[in-house]
Amino acid sequence: MKLSEPRISPAEYGDLDEETGALLGLSQADSARRPDNVFMTFARHAALFKNFIVFGSYILTGSTLPPRDRELIILRIGWLCQSEYEWGQHAKIGRRCGLSDEEITRIARGSQAPGWTELESALIRAVDELHRDAFISDQTWTCLGAYYDVKQLMDLVFTVGQYNMVSMALNTFGVQLDERLSGFPAGND
Repeated sequence: MKLSEPRISPAEYGDLDEETGALLGLSQADSARRPDNVFMTFARHAALFKNFIVFGSYILTGSTLPPRDRELIILRIGWLCQSEYEWGQHAKIGRRCGLSDEEITRIARGSQAPGWTELESALIRAVDELHRDAFISDQTWTCLGAYYDVKQLMDLVFTVGQYNMVSMALNTFGVQLDERLSGFPAGND
C-alpha cells in the first residue's frame, strides 16, 4: 500500500444521506453491515459517488467484454498503477471469472510472460500502451480487432481509463485493504 492509513477515511452509516445508503444497499435495519472501504470512501462525496457508480457499474457488469478478459485488463492496470487495493479486489473477482491463481500472478509479469494466448498478450500490451502512451499502437489494435468488434474495442479503452482513474483515487485517498482482501502476490516486484 502506498499509504499505511487513509487520507480520507471511509464514511460511517450515519454520514450517508438516504439515497447514498440505498445505492450501497444499506438501510437502518442493516446499518451494522459495512460495505467495502472503496465504496464508503467514495460515498464521502455523495454527488460524485452517485454519478460514478453509474459508469462504474456499466464497466463492471454491462460491458461487452468477456468477464475474464475484463478482469485481466483491470488487474493489469491495477498493477501498473501499483494500486494494491484494486489488485486485491479484482484478484477475487478474477478468480470468479475464470482466472487461475497462476494467471493472476503472471499478469504482473506482462505480455511477454510465457503462457498467454495471442489475445491475452494483446490485451495486456494494450493496457501497457494506454497507461504509458494514452494510445494503442496499430499493431496491437490490429491484433485485438481480429478478436473484438468495435463495441468491445471501445469498452476495452474505457475499462482501462475507468480503472486507471479508480487506482489513482484509491492510492491518493489511502483506501486500505478490507479484511477479506490480500494484496499483491509475493515475489512479483
